Amino acid sequence: MTLRIGIDLGGTKTELVALDTEGQERYRIRVPTPSNDYAALIACIVTLVTDAEHQLGASASIGIGVPGSPSPATSLMRNANTQCLNGKPFQQDLSDALQREVHLANDANCFALSEAIDGAGRGAQVVFGVILGTGTGGGVVINQQVLKGRNAIGGEWGHNPLPWPTAAELPGIQCFCGKRGCIETFVSGTGFARDHQLQTGEKLSALEITQRADASDPQALATLARYYDRLARALASVINVLDPDVVVLGGGMSRYQPLYLQLTQRLPSYVFSDCFTTPILPAVHGDASGVRGAAWLWPG
Repeated sequence: MTLRIGIDLGGTKTELVALDTEGQERYRIRVPTPSNDYAALIACIVTLVTDAEHQLGASASIGIGVPGSPSPATSLMRNANTQCLNGKPFQQDLSDALQREVHLANDANCFALSEAIDGAGRGAQVVFGVILGTGTGGGVVINQQVLKGRNAIGGEWGHNPLPWPTAAELPGIQCFCGKRGCIETFVSGTGFARDHQLQTGEKLSALEITQRADASDPQALATLARYYDRLARALASVINVLDPDVVVLGGGMSRYQPLYLQLTQRLPSYVFSDCFTTPILPAVHGDASGVRGAAWLWPG
């Protein structure tokens, strides 16, 4: 039996899953990420893989999804919120430690690949996968292949400016990337909560805001209305360029079901077409999509 191991390296947890050729899970484990210690992080992954293969009684291919990506110029990691990775030859170091080739991709690309292969985008030619969580990520999959891009930034829509901004939205919040007004600062779960606090003075979590909206709280409903419109504008800018067959949403904000009807109603006014039929769907595999996509990084 051919096995694939996928690893999702997160800021607080690291998850491993082993899939068989049919995509069925054979093993899964989640452990805390030693996010401030590079050597400990490498050792943690080696231990996870070794233990998994021992339990399964077989060796496996290894794919790993990471925050950030290796630079095409230097092969050193960049833009990772797990800070100890930045500036390190992570893929090479991990390959050396495991004594085999390791496939590596951005975590949002892994999410999109998972959903394109056997999730909400199954059977679609072009899939745009979106993560609406602490940050805002994205990945493009064409014919079940990740579109990495020449500069290894394919799908990074979150660091474009919010389209068609209103006067109240300018110049925008400072983003960690150094620019102002990035899409991420508006449509991430963090940005959603920040907007509510700026408008109301109330410091609430994204979940608390949606719960208040469900109870017809007018301030929470106003925050959601702003969010819906901003997300529709942001997605339209991608749809106008890529025209994907399906858009799949993941991350914490994607769990709020009213989002899908609202986007379907609002997108047509921003998309450059006389018709709009692109389905906007929740991820089939939910939080497991990233780790499953990492396992699928190896071709069949």
